[in-house]
Amino acid sequence: MKTWHTEITFTTNRGREILDVTDEVMRAVRESGIREGILVVQLPHATASLILNEAESGLMQDIMRRVDELVPVRGNYSHDEIDDNAHAHIKSAILGSSVVLPVIGGRVARGTWQNFLVLEEDGPRTRRLVVFLMGE
Repeated sequence: MKTWHTEITFTTNRGREILDVTDEVMRAVRESGIREGILVVQLPHATASLILNEAESGLMQDIMRRVDELVPVRGNYSHDEIDDNAHAHIKSAILGSSVVLPVIGGRVARGTWQNFLVLEEDGPRTRRLVVFLMGE
């Protein structure tokens, strides 16, 4: 069984935004040459999240708005006494930072409207995605 990995580096532009990184992940899958296996995409950061969802601008605004309702940027957070980003850590803990999907026939098995989206909550920053594939 073959394994393959790469890192994708990108910079966020605003303090809070959603970036679609689907093209970069799909390019990495093609470069791997793996036709049947497992894809793991990991965002190794504690103040941003990785989700699968539609990359429609209105929906992305809705996602940010609803996540803010769950975890407001300004709250009574103990962590904010040392660093003003507790909301970002909490959102990342709730939403997660990795996605695991099958690769079948050289294609990632994902829904029509499922894009790889990074939710930046503490930018702008340089971020990394680790893409790991295992299979044949």
